[in-house]
Amino acid sequence: MRFVTYSTAEQAKPRIGLVVNGDTVVDLCAALAKTVVVPEKLIDYIAAGEPLHAQVRAAAATTNWAPGTTTPIDDARLHAPLRPGKVVGVGLNYVEHVEESSRTLDTAKELPTRPVLFSKPGTAVIGPNEPIQHNAALTQQLDWECELAVVIGEKARNVSEADALTHVFGYSIVNDISARDQRRSGQWFFSKGQDSYCPFGPMVVTTDEITDPHALQLSLTVNGDVRQNGNSKDMLFNIAALISDISSGVTLEPGDVISTGSPQGVGAAMDPPTFLQPGDVVACTIDRIGTLSNPVVAI
Repeated sequence: MRFVTYSTAEQAKPRIGLVVNGDTVVDLCAALAKTVVVPEKLIDYIAAGEPLHAQVRAAAATTNWAPGTTTPIDDARLHAPLRPGKVVGVGLNYVEHVEESSRTLDTAKELPTRPVLFSKPGTAVIGPNEPIQHNAALTQQLDWECELAVVIGEKARNVSEADALTHVFGYSIVNDISARDQRRSGQWFFSKGQDSYCPFGPMVVTTDEITDPHALQLSLTVNGDVRQNGNSKDMLFNIAALISDISSGVTLEPGDVISTGSPQGVGAAMDPPTFLQPGDVVACTIDRIGTLSNPVVAI
């Protein structure tokens, strides 16, 4: 299943939607009101667990949607699917990105022996087509990173790699925006955690539709020009390893997001280095999920 959070011109309050046939959004709360109680927020739907998911799956397979409960996706405004309790970022998780970062960002040239982790606050999260803020007083090096996002479905604490993927609800896209000139003594939080530095969406695709998250093509364009092109098969630490490592000391909760790292092709590694400017449009695309596009706006 493919879930979005959306609003319309007629109903401005965001709510959970199910994308069907690739071009239609179903208002689940309205469509299933007589048979299934569906929360308005996707994070609450995820937390409700498998009994609710099974009811919705069954209804979606058999229901003829009532008039007034569907919207063409082109007429819907998509928001960030949810506001995570926490976003755990993974740095240096593709071999070629390790190499380019060591040349241009003063990181170590050796491959990490454990995942490199950082965090983004919920206030950094924005949705599709929302503006990435370019504050010239804080950065002249605003960079991009297209990343596969893992959305946690079940509480995970100290889980094994063998069991890790059973805790995943689905997958989405994060653009890990970074102010390269705001790294502080090797710490990345302010560089990566400012407002609008976590575009997220456009939807969450459940694990039954993406059974192998390590076979997905990732690409990124700026104003239509390709800057990144990689594949999730090239992760240094796969998703199971990431969940196991993070959950060894940090409890992952339903709706938490792991942003699994970027392939090569960031702006800092270009010759000459090239960064996002007001007026640019940056778009991340991942196979079987979609495209997350955002404008860059001066503030």
